[in-house]
Amino acid sequence: GGLADEEPSETWCVAKPGTSDELLQLNINFACNLVDCNATHSGGVCYYPATLINHASYAMNLYYQITGRKKSNCNFRETSLIVSSDPSYGNCSYPCFTVQ
Repeated sequence: GGLADEEPSETWCVAKPGTSDELLQLNINFACNLVDCNATHSGGVCYYPATLINHASYAMNLYYQITGRKKSNCNFRETSLIVSSDPSYGNCSYPCFTVQ
């Protein structure tokens, strides 16, 4: 495996546009059982915009980062995308952990 097979050094996992609210909520429930989603709760830095897709993207990304940034950890029933541009906005920072 040469460098061509490597993931870009910085990647984030976000919800795919068009995903149903039901699936987004399932993704939030799954990820937030395993990671700290307080930033997306009322008063948190990522609460606004208060949309399921934003909250799901934050939770899915945090799960993806904490579990080692493997493609398989950003599947979520094929409702996600791995992106190389930082989805952070305003005071809401989407974590990105460098792979050791």
